[in-house]
Amino acid sequence: MGVDYYKVLQVERSAKDDDLKKAYRKLAMKWHPDKNPNNKKAAEAKFKQISEAYDVLSDPQKRAVYDQYGEEGLKGGVPPPDSSWSGGQGQGQGQDGGPTMFRFNTRSPDDIFSEFFGFSGFGGMPDMGGSRAGGSRAGGNPFQRSMFGEDIFAQFRGGAEASGNVPRKAAPIERTLPCTLEDLYKGTTKKMKISRDVPDASGRTTTVEEILTIEIKPGWKKGTKITFPEKGNEQRGIIPADLVFIIDEKPHSLFKRDGNDLIVTQKISLAEALTGHTAQLTTLDGRSLTVPISSIISPTYEEVVKGEGMPIPKEPSKKGNLRIKFNIKFPTKLTSEQKTGIKRLLTSS
Repeated sequence: MGVDYYKVLQVERSAKDDDLKKAYRKLAMKWHPDKNPNNKKAAEAKFKQISEAYDVLSDPQKRAVYDQYGEEGLKGGVPPPDSSWSGGQGQGQGQDGGPTMFRFNTRSPDDIFSEFFGFSGFGGMPDMGGSRAGGSRAGGNPFQRSMFGEDIFAQFRGGAEASGNVPRKAAPIERTLPCTLEDLYKGTTKKMKISRDVPDASGRTTTVEEILTIEIKPGWKKGTKITFPEKGNEQRGIIPADLVFIIDEKPHSLFKRDGNDLIVTQKISLAEALTGHTAQLTTLDGRSLTVPISSIISPTYEEVVKGEGMPIPKEPSKKGNLRIKFNIKFPTKLTSEQKTGIKRLLTSS
């Protein structure tokens, strides 16, 4: 039978289409010549054999001929198993009206690789029998992560990137974006003017200015990142850096934030702590809020007003709580009469 294509792809003879694809992806990544710069010649031969095996076994007609006649049947010429079939690489009608021989024409390994990964090579692999199929050779390819859930390029850095054939991406540029607590409570729009270097058609660098619009959503927290992909300076051979704005929260004169809650501290007298207090304050959206408190206020007491905190980012219609704390002002001195009176009141109660 010659070469055993099933062994080459490390699959069973009953392998389905998904099994073949999975096996090809794994082995093509392992034996791509650019992944094996120190053993490129042997890798090229192995890679070509893997591609040929997949090309045969993934095509029902070729696989049927191979299963019946082996590799020699494909390459030496035999009638295809289905005499009604005709195609560009196989059977046609001979001069005597009978079928011509089935002949196997190998597809380019580059073409097969391109169908899976969206690009044909990394600059280090020669053309092995066919044209390079379309697709980007560097970043921005939609297949880079979607098919495998991992960074394909990272697996080739030992070969192609080391030789300078894969453009590297510049490190992200991070800038803080100061926001008031009111901005983060209500949401707002900020416009940022940036300047960056961009080469023109002749290769000369020019500076261009651009206005970026940032939509601050209600409830966003300090540390939230907003990314503008590839808005850094453009240079030959380097993918521009991402521009990342990081939300920072300016200190507020009245409120402090604790997750989705707001905290405010009010100064009250000892008499108010013992006899009752009404808290008056203005909310971050400008409303007047009145909170009567009839409980005795101890130094650790908190009055919780539900739904008057920060908006919850994933559910903007809901809010955290407002927590009112108290700084009780004790008298610095009391007269003997006051002491006696307080003692009498507290003892009698």
